[in-house]
Amino acid sequence: MAGKQKISADLILSRARFVITCDANATIFTNASVVVTAGQIAAVGPAVEIENLYRADQTIDVSDQLIMPGLVNLHTHTPMTLLRGVAENVDLQGFLEIVWDKEDRVMNPDGVYVGARLGALECLLGGTTTTLDMYLHPLETHRGAAEIGLRHVIGPVFFDFPGPEKLTWSQRLEQAQTWPEQVREITGPYVPLALMPHAPLTVNPEHLAQIATIAQESESLVTTHASENITENEDTQKKYNATPTELLEQAGILKHRTVLGHGVHLSSTDCTTIARRGTSIAHCPGSNMKLASGAADIVGYRAQGINVGLGTDGCSSSNDLDMFSVMRLSANLARLVRNDPASISAAEIIKAATIDGARALGIDDRVGSIEAGKEADLITLDLDVPHMVPMRDPHTAVVFSAGRGDVRHVLVAGDLVIKDHQSTRVAANSVFAAANEHLAKYF
Repeated sequence: MAGKQKISADLILSRARFVITCDANATIFTNASVVVTAGQIAAVGPAVEIENLYRADQTIDVSDQLIMPGLVNLHTHTPMTLLRGVAENVDLQGFLEIVWDKEDRVMNPDGVYVGARLGALECLLGGTTTTLDMYLHPLETHRGAAEIGLRHVIGPVFFDFPGPEKLTWSQRLEQAQTWPEQVREITGPYVPLALMPHAPLTVNPEHLAQIATIAQESESLVTTHASENITENEDTQKKYNATPTELLEQAGILKHRTVLGHGVHLSSTDCTTIARRGTSIAHCPGSNMKLASGAADIVGYRAQGINVGLGTDGCSSSNDLDMFSVMRLSANLARLVRNDPASISAAEIIKAATIDGARALGIDDRVGSIEAGKEADLITLDLDVPHMVPMRDPHTAVVFSAGRGDVRHVLVAGDLVIKDHQSTRVAANSVFAAANEHLAKYF
């Protein structure tokens, strides 16, 4: 008697030692496989069951690896790879003074394109599959990142002043109106629409209110910097007699899905407003520590019902786009702030770097966990390396032992964009050469 016909699939990641799902039950499978069809996760479960049910066009043996969701970098400035190391030993205000001068010369459309390609490659090689990216010339930035295979969320950036783009306010508003049509012309995985006022100090209340209206009309999420350091808070208070969060609330920004970059120094009233509005915080411990901006109390934020995701910030303030470093820093700093080693678990940190970041972007129904029906944004980590032996707890190992160099394979919407530590989209040396060639014109 013939056996039961198996279900066809595109790809099976076969016999992983562990699968961290980041689902609602924090399920971890052992000796498990993940099935991918048409860019989506068709099934996840014990390897024997999967093998009995499915056959695939391609099977990758991951028996010496761990599978987990792709990481979500909730606050970054990807093209700033080109400005890595230009602003050292300064605080936020000193950093901005240096970087804005460099951007004015270096970050033209060609610069952001090659910088975004370099940044996207760094992200993907390190296991980051989605970024919320605020940067100049957003269309060129998005094109560069999407070509490398990154799920890249970006939108028009707003300043009251012309900036390196040399745009008037009316031109920025026009860009926002045409953005949905422009971004959809670039092929890549699904991304939500976004609008990006730089900060309450650089976008006045009247202009913030205009952005809030456009966000409502276009159903766009909004991201901005807020309360990154004490000086920013003091300057905002002096100018407007309000905190950055209060200004955003008064302008109507927080009525929409909003992600606040940094959110280090938030008052109790700020936190109440943020929690009530469902606003998310993008915690960037590496940048916050390097610039001595402060230590956000993410345990306290979470206790008040605030959704917290993790971000690297840009390479000129944190020097890399390493989300494994961010996870470890987040865990250690949170425990230090609370003087409590049990205040946040490794599993909670991984959630912040995956499903909670996806939730902040409004795409947690698509990505952020390994569940049937979701898009296949997946990464695998090598386990047969000294720092991952012995393996007592997968969550703990990922946060406190693993590094981005352990990332073996990366899928974005089912597309194998990194295979055996190498990009399938582009030769890395060509990306490096293009970046260096552009920089040679200015440095």
